[in-house]
Amino acid sequence: MHADVQQLMDGELGQWLGERETTRAAAKAKAHNRWFYGGIALLPVLAFIWFAPASLGDFRFFLTAVAIGGVYAWGQQPISKAKREVKIGINSAIARSLGISYEHDVDPDAAFGLVKRYELVPGHDRSDFEDRWHGALDGHGFDLFETHLEKQRGSGKNRRWVTVFRGAIVSMQFGRRFHSTTLLQRAGKHRSWLGFGSRADHATFDGHRLDYVDQVHPAFEDVFEVWSDDQVEARTLIHPSYVEHLLALERAFDGDAVRALFSEGEVVIAVESGNMFESGSMKASEDRARVEEAARQFGALAGLAKAINQNERGRVTGEA
Repeated sequence: MHADVQQLMDGELGQWLGERETTRAAAKAKAHNRWFYGGIALLPVLAFIWFAPASLGDFRFFLTAVAIGGVYAWGQQPISKAKREVKIGINSAIARSLGISYEHDVDPDAAFGLVKRYELVPGHDRSDFEDRWHGALDGHGFDLFETHLEKQRGSGKNRRWVTVFRGAIVSMQFGRRFHSTTLLQRAGKHRSWLGFGSRADHATFDGHRLDYVDQVHPAFEDVFEVWSDDQVEARTLIHPSYVEHLLALERAFDGDAVRALFSEGEVVIAVESGNMFESGSMKASEDRARVEEAARQFGALAGLAKAINQNERGRVTGEA
């Protein structure tokens, strides 16, 4: 599923981006004015910080960083707003060309609740969501959004926010009926004693027990593990015929990418993919490359969802 970038740039999107050049120039000018006048206003503040009471001590460095950072953020606001406008315009045009919808702001739905419950993403203290693509692919409902999850580490002056997951959450109606809950996870995640020792024979998620499913593909067991409340159905859903494809996807996403949950008639996928779909730019000369990159990124994730969602058995059963 790939957007025709040439057609987009030759058509309405290309014209719209051309009209944004005035907007981008105005945003740059406004930012420079803010930085200039903010810098002038900052001079007496910095003078007070560095030449006023000695009791400030090392706190001077903190106050200086806050003051400079505040002026920079104030100046950056119009640029960020212009880049956001361009990003939304590009991503919306790509989505329309594919017959789906795009929204920048996201209110996470039930899919993320399942992702958290079955530990497809690490535990976290802060979450941010953006870039929702939704509609239908091959007649199946499809929903994708990005998430950035952070956990607070350290204490006192060493307290900091650390990224524990950045990537995409994809949910899609499955190509065949099923009633079980089946989890595809990284091998070795569930151990029998405090994360060490041999693999456990079951794992419990918020009171829901899933048992380990023996697989017949050696390479599959080296990378993934399957847990389910229905052994027979799990072997049908996670079929060895596309194991090699899953392993190729692992390599494409740097080795720690794909986790999938089959539940309530849908497959929900978590993919560590970095920050994607950032198609907004302040330079018109970069627009085409940004459009191509966003189209390629969405095509890769859509292809991933369809590959996991529809194995050969699933297609035949669904068509029958």
